[in-house]
Amino acid sequence: MRTTRALAVSAVVSAAVGLTAPTASAWTEPSTITAGPGAVPRGGQLTVTVTGPTCRSGGVARSDAFGTAALTAAPGSPTASGTATIRGAAGPGAHDISVNCQGVTVTRPAAFTVIQGGVNGGFGGAREGGATPTDMAIGGVLVATSLIGGGVFWLRRRAENKN
Repeated sequence: MRTTRALAVSAVVSAAVGLTAPTASAWTEPSTITAGPGAVPRGGQLTVTVTGPTCRSGGVARSDAFGTAALTAAPGSPTASGTATIRGAAGPGAHDISVNCQGVTVTRPAAFTVIQGGVNGGFGGAREGGATPTDMAIGGVLVATSLIGGGVFWLRRRAENKN
């Protein structure tokens, strides 16, 4: 029973690969444009990766958010990638990327999003500007309240054990 299922799955996978192979070899232009990360703050860096045979010798990526970025081809691979720095004056929202490889231009609409401020991530939700005095006061009150509450609980438990 298991052998039959394995053979059926391998037949389906082989058929899928066989049907997509002719279309993959027929590509004559940049076919896939990916940008990462999807959300970038002003001044942040964005990696643009392009797949397609015309990009084997590199190319140029353009956007109103970063200007131009040179794409460098990976040896023996039909991919090229480059890093762009988002301008400080870039408007927030979605931005397009146009890629030109050997005279062939392809545009990916809304390829990435420029956000205002820093990204909430890292240890403690790190931000570009750091914690404000209000954030510090709230945190201090929470820590003090937990210490007092823990101390009261501990003292009550000690008093119960003596009786």
